[in-house]
Amino acid sequence: MLSVDNLTVSFGGTDLFRDVSFLINAKERIGLVGKNGAGKSTILKIIAGLQTPTGGSVSKTDDCTIGYLPQQMRVADDTDLVTECGKAFGEIIALEKEIAYCTAEISARTDYESAEYEKLLHRLHDATERYHLLDGDNRDAEVEKTLLGLGFKREEFNRPTSTFSGGWRMRIELAKLLLKRPTLFLLDEPTNHLDIESIQWLEAYLQNYSGAVILISHDRAFLDNVTNRTIELSCGRATDYKVPYSKYVELRAERRQQQIAAYENQQRMIEKTEEFIERFRYKPTKSNQVQSRIKQLEKLDRLEIEEEDTATLNIRFPAAPRSGQVVIEAKEAGMTFPAKDDKAEKHVFSGANIMVERGEKVALVGRNGEGKTTFVRMTLGELTPTEGAIRVGHNVHIGYFAQNQDDLMDGEFTVFDTLDRVAVGEIRTRLRDILGAFLFRGEEIDKKVKVLSGGERSRLAMARLMLEPYNLLILDEPTNHMDMRSKDILKRALMAYDGTVLVISHDREFLDGLVSKVYEFRDGRVKEYLGGIYDFLRARRIENMSEIERSASTTAPAKPAARKEPSQQTAAQKKTELSYAEKKERDRQVTRLRNAVSRLETEIAELEQQTSALEAQLMDPAQYTMALFEEYNQLKTKLDDRMREWAETTEKLEKYGIQ
Repeated sequence: MLSVDNLTVSFGGTDLFRDVSFLINAKERIGLVGKNGAGKSTILKIIAGLQTPTGGSVSKTDDCTIGYLPQQMRVADDTDLVTECGKAFGEIIALEKEIAYCTAEISARTDYESAEYEKLLHRLHDATERYHLLDGDNRDAEVEKTLLGLGFKREEFNRPTSTFSGGWRMRIELAKLLLKRPTLFLLDEPTNHLDIESIQWLEAYLQNYSGAVILISHDRAFLDNVTNRTIELSCGRATDYKVPYSKYVELRAERRQQQIAAYENQQRMIEKTEEFIERFRYKPTKSNQVQSRIKQLEKLDRLEIEEEDTATLNIRFPAAPRSGQVVIEAKEAGMTFPAKDDKAEKHVFSGANIMVERGEKVALVGRNGEGKTTFVRMTLGELTPTEGAIRVGHNVHIGYFAQNQDDLMDGEFTVFDTLDRVAVGEIRTRLRDILGAFLFRGEEIDKKVKVLSGGERSRLAMARLMLEPYNLLILDEPTNHMDMRSKDILKRALMAYDGTVLVISHDREFLDGLVSKVYEFRDGRVKEYLGGIYDFLRARRIENMSEIERSASTTAPAKPAARKEPSQQTAAQKKTELSYAEKKERDRQVTRLRNAVSRLETEIAELEQQTSALEAQLMDPAQYTMALFEEYNQLKTKLDDRMREWAETTEKLEKYGIQ
């Protein structure tokens, strides 16, 4: 579908990466990984045609269409949410005009035998076929399903796009991209502005999508759930692994150990050979053997060990001073922002009862705009609750990592100045050491904040938390823009930290094992869940199912609530009664559908076994071949077809009242 051939990108004579090559096949799910600055986003821009490489090329088939979601993008401010999303259906709208034109022309003409008339018929057929292929009749339903999945509410569908925040604008662009259904998605950090529920919805969408996906993400759980192949950019080179991210980490470690062992063996052999040559170089009786060993060394394909990128953060939070047992206590707290200018009063949440005790590590989760950051600002004293009260405990000293670092750091200051203007006392003598621990070394400390990348700004903000000992760390989306290793190191540092932590994050892998309590902000209320993040997600799934069952049980008896007159009941009974022939035909159809479901389930089980066996072979680099990969793709396509057929057949059975 698309081929990347020997891509090289250089800046000022230094290679960002060189000779990067790989193929993208239909329905592949590829994770592009590497540290910040390795060139991942640059590769996506080159594939999307937005940047020209120094060397190499990208070639694609004629039917390959590309949808690209960058980390930052502007959304039009002159329309509302649904209208903006409707722009994704440009081709469908053009096809509707084509169908209307051809239909009108055909109706008006009488030259049925002419070549022009036949040409019109072909145009109408092609346009209609393409229209149905794109599912043009269901575009309104697709817009609704996509917007709801990404966390928008129905009452926001007609809201002007200019009133949405930056994070929600990114969701609008993601919605438009998903609705366009390109054959290849290029997604650069799509989860940065999504909440956990929206991330899970996007996972399910991409898992079932018929096209290919190249994904940059620092969310390990998201990568594992979506991708089946990993391409690593490290030290200017690309290495391809036909496995998801977690398996890639294992294979990469094994591969490096094998490289080191092979390199060391070869070095020992070279050393012994050179020793033999030097020892017997001038002995005539050994001249033939010496010459043979010299030629052997000349022909030897010398192994090299890949440079390992060992640049990582070195985080260790200062010991926390002792605080009171109760660190944060909220009683029936709530917040409502008053009406201002042309904006109506906005109720955020109410009735929040939150207790955070010394040493606890607590997560705040929920959709964007539900009040998590508002609660943090109330805790910091920046906002006063309009209901109830929030109390910070005795001797609590708060260190705050804000989601938007641009608001807290002056872009004109240098990296060093940013810390120097905050630090006091003896710590000022250790500023260069602290910056070095956060990968700011040499001339990098003289960079201005405004030229730093998102990841660099996050590291600088985290470095500020090292300037004095806090006993409560409040972290609002601390892992946005952080690479995998930096996130792992931050997580380990927080787990070793002896103070209290309140963290807002949508990164399940980061929260797993870190927090022991979760507060969910949802629909204007706050609910406590004891346990880790996956305990919370399991509880939420059970609650969602219970809500569906409750709604079904409350709506089901509502139908006969209005009593009918006897004459009406008789008419209704007559209408629903089936004749003997109709019953017989119904039973025949049900039997046929049941047999089809049974046959499909057997076939699906067999196909799943075959694909699992092939997946195990593909994960082994020694067994991997393109023929095996093609066979795997064909089986996956067949399995997808059978699953779709099974779903349609089961749906038909349900219409007969058969579960």
